[in-house]
Amino acid sequence: MSAMPDESQTSIPGLEMETNGHYAIAMRDLHVYYGDFLAIKNINLKVARQKITAIIGPSGCGKSTLLRAVNRMNEQIGDARTEGAVFFGGHNIYEPQVDPVEVRRRIGMVFQKPNPFPKTIYENVAWGARVNGYRDDMDALVEDSLRRAALWDEVADKLDQSGLSLSGGQQQRLCIARAIAVRPDVILMDEPCSALDPIATLRIEDLMHDLSDQYTIVIVTHNMQQAARVSDFTAMMMLDEADRAGMMIEYDKTDTIFTRPSDQRTEDYVTGRFG
Repeated sequence: MSAMPDESQTSIPGLEMETNGHYAIAMRDLHVYYGDFLAIKNINLKVARQKITAIIGPSGCGKSTLLRAVNRMNEQIGDARTEGAVFFGGHNIYEPQVDPVEVRRRIGMVFQKPNPFPKTIYENVAWGARVNGYRDDMDALVEDSLRRAALWDEVADKLDQSGLSLSGGQQQRLCIARAIAVRPDVILMDEPCSALDPIATLRIEDLMHDLSDQYTIVIVTHNMQQAARVSDFTAMMMLDEADRAGMMIEYDKTDTIFTRPSDQRTEDYVTGRFG
């Protein structure tokens, strides 16, 4: 694949070291601007492969901007500009020769509000795979994706019904099935449970645990209990009061972040003293 070559084909010595073995993604000196406004700065973060990494921090500190930088979604905002690098598969995804559509296929995204297409349940899952040229057994792919999203048993007999007919929690799992169907390596989740009730939230959290056996997952959440429950690693972000840019102040195993953080600001945030 010319747009995202295999790691073995990389011509940039040392970059494959960033994203092989234990790490799926490595961010280096990452800055994102919206026009003249610096939204996030100096992000250096390696994301562990087949683990769940949570990004936490107060509102407005750039968590979603950081998440969208990982698969070049910020480019859909006209005045967005990115500096630095995000390495995936041994390559900087911001190099000019890299196809952002291919990046988004391999690094999928699930949004805050469930957004199924106004199509049947079957077509919601099949559409992305078909657009990406999938030519094998589509029925088997749809069933497998829905099973992986823990939705098959609930919709197997109504695949021809609209995805919009499902409950909110079911719609979010349908969106996860849609993301899985294009066979990504990484799944980004931006507040995936914020619009769901507690029961649906627990279903999604259980699903995240199941999916992390095969996928690398990065989740943005304001829910500290959720971050503590589901993630293996946690990155804490804050605003720099000097320039109002978001920055990462701490990154560690989740248990350490929530019980023995090294930065007082992290402790204040996770214990509810501010935020």
